[in-house]
Amino acid sequence: MNYSPLLRPLAFLACTSAVLFAQTAAPLPGTQPLTIEGDLSAQMVAGIGRYLDRETERAAAARPARWKELGADAARKLVRQRLGMVDPTMSGGLETFAPLGAESSPDFVHVRWPVFDGVQGEGLLLDSVGPTKATVIAVPDADQPPETWSFAWRLREQGCAVLVPALVDRRDKFSGSALLNRWVNQPHREWIYRQAFEAGRTLTGYEVQTVLSAREALGMENVGIAGYGEGGLLALHAAALDPKFTAALVGGYFGPRERLWSEPIYRNTFGTLRDFADAELATLIAPRTLIVEHSTAPVPAPLERKGRPPTPGEIATPTLAEVRTEVERAGVPITLTESEEPSLRAFTTALGIDAPLKPQRIVPDLAFPNDERQQRIVRGLEDHTQRLLRDSDVTRNASDLWTKIKDRAAWPAVQTEARRSFWEETIGKLPTDFLPPNPRSRVVIEKEKWTGYDLMLDVHPDLFAWGVLLVPKDLKPGERRPVVVCQHGLEGVPMDTITDDKTAKAYAPYKAFAARLAERGFIVFAPHNPYRGQDAFRTLQRKAQPLGWSLFTFINAQHDVITRWLAAQPFVDPERIGFYGLSYGGKSAMRIPAVIDRYCLSICSGDFNEWVLKNGSVTYTSSYMFAGEYEIFEWDLAHTFNYAEMALLIAPRPFMVERGHDDGVGTSEWVGYEMGKVLRGYSKLGVPDRAEIEWFDGPHTINGVGTFKFLHKHLRWPEPR
Repeated sequence: MNYSPLLRPLAFLACTSAVLFAQTAAPLPGTQPLTIEGDLSAQMVAGIGRYLDRETERAAAARPARWKELGADAARKLVRQRLGMVDPTMSGGLETFAPLGAESSPDFVHVRWPVFDGVQGEGLLLDSVGPTKATVIAVPDADQPPETWSFAWRLREQGCAVLVPALVDRRDKFSGSALLNRWVNQPHREWIYRQAFEAGRTLTGYEVQTVLSAREALGMENVGIAGYGEGGLLALHAAALDPKFTAALVGGYFGPRERLWSEPIYRNTFGTLRDFADAELATLIAPRTLIVEHSTAPVPAPLERKGRPPTPGEIATPTLAEVRTEVERAGVPITLTESEEPSLRAFTTALGIDAPLKPQRIVPDLAFPNDERQQRIVRGLEDHTQRLLRDSDVTRNASDLWTKIKDRAAWPAVQTEARRSFWEETIGKLPTDFLPPNPRSRVVIEKEKWTGYDLMLDVHPDLFAWGVLLVPKDLKPGERRPVVVCQHGLEGVPMDTITDDKTAKAYAPYKAFAARLAERGFIVFAPHNPYRGQDAFRTLQRKAQPLGWSLFTFINAQHDVITRWLAAQPFVDPERIGFYGLSYGGKSAMRIPAVIDRYCLSICSGDFNEWVLKNGSVTYTSSYMFAGEYEIFEWDLAHTFNYAEMALLIAPRPFMVERGHDDGVGTSEWVGYEMGKVLRGYSKLGVPDRAEIEWFDGPHTINGVGTFKFLHKHLRWPEPR
């Protein structure tokens, strides 16, 4: 029988006896019997995937109306925001220079120009054959050196002066740190993307700014832009953002973006698919000329360096029908071609060049030190981004969370707004019209002092919560006890936190801390968080981020329902529900209680960090820049919420960090720096006794000493004698 929340307490009491939970295979009172078939973890991940697929389709259907309401100026501002184009662009003209080993000629010069602080664009400037009739910025694919792109040389033959920028390529020669002598098999484009995303920037945004700066440096009137592959992506965005481009030609790129998650990760953007895709960008180019050439997308060469498999992602060529559909969806005049000849003819005509096309000529074999140029470009963007990450502390310290923390009257409203921003704009928030929880359970483990139940709750269609609930056997009728939610880490399952088999792999990090707490008389719930299945769960993050969501969008919704259900149980004190997580569970301890205030305290074990640098630093050996967790990067945490700011969202509720000096997840120095800010914040709020850190001489593991005392103290439950 499925009892309503109001009737459930009566139903529960009707099922009680002198010992509330006898050793029985019956489900938990007030729940339906649970039958489990197959791998629940895999089913959870698959269900979230289906949810995201549906939401992506809904976003595409709703996008045109949202876009139409904006207007051109607001739309361009939004595009810049989504691409992280917030760095002030520096003014300046083209500067010719002679790289060592580069061939020179009266027909071309090598040039550079300022983009933003510490970053210059580089490229090749071709003089036109005969009088200059127009100027073109021709952007090749990422792996095409400017000197070798035949299309640019054809434009020169037609009377165009042509600037060909060099892009960050897809090799991996400079992906890594000479200081650490540590290198990774990430394409240069991903190497920059990872650190930039954490700083609220994108590689696309960096390179669009490079193109727009080149447009300003040229200072000409009749300037067109053409691009292929990655250059096509940049040409589309640049022409949409700068109305001064006369015409645009996009080849090897234009098409539907609903599978953005399957493209190379360096194309990833946060929230864009809610607002725009290629068709919407095309509307910002109209009524200027836009030519879309349906041509085969570039095929990147294999990476040279061996190691862990690189981040999944491929550049696929859309079908002509798919491109035509996207063209039609734009609803503005677009010329669709299928080869270079008609594309070139339409483009030069739009630039006012009325002359027959000259035949393809052999591109001269120019000597140029491309490796040195690529190293300059990669290191320039890397240095700029690293400065952003290092200096981001200044931005966070200037936020209202810190500047108004002394104002006891105003600060609660500041915290409420910050929590809203964190949940809705950083994490992403699902609608709260949850399904009825429909609790189902079964006995899964029996111990002397407690019974363990598999428990499932419905959240949204295709989204459910699951975990193991440990109920002490000495629970008295009518008694309400505190709950500790014990969260597993990466690739874990609930039972990992419970097993007391010392030969089990999970025992070493978890020390059966969920079971130990149940033995102490706490009710314990060990939920499953869906960070399991390697690329399967990481794909969820890839699908979620273009929608402005994340993996924790779903995890937070699950915990919202979990805590609602727990708080409604007659054996639970709803004011005493605490959270304790290790590793990825510690990551959860920072993000879940920050927004789910039914958690009255939080303990972060084996994760608390100077999180921004942990993610993006290129000089720290355990940085995620060198790791396989490509889903770990979160949009612009650097300028919004590091771990100290997340802790302030938890405040004034008790907060604790458990830190082993030998835990490779970070350094004690970094942890101490960030925790110092937390302790200062709690002191300013007048509750210094509610924030603690326990240091112990050990590795990445539950220590269970100070944290257990912390739980007994703040959950007001007596310690065992």
